[in-house]
Amino acid sequence: MQKRILIIEDEKEIQDNLKILLEAENYQTIVASSGFEGINKCIESKPNLIICDIMMNNGDGYDVLNFLDSDKC
Repeated sequence: MQKRILIIEDEKEIQDNLKILLEAENYQTIVASSGFEGINKCIESKPNLIICDIMMNNGDGYDVLNFLDSDKC
């Protein structure tokens, strides 16, 4: 079974590069462009690992961390 990695990154180039590198190593990647979108995708996909930018619009990395600390994902 492939491990799932959620990438939460608002810069498209970084997002694409991470996705390409991780998929080349046989990881399933899920991508979100904001913290709030990332939280929703976390709930839906239950990733094994999350790579998250800190400074983003519409929910920053700290919002994501606070949500994860609440143990809802």
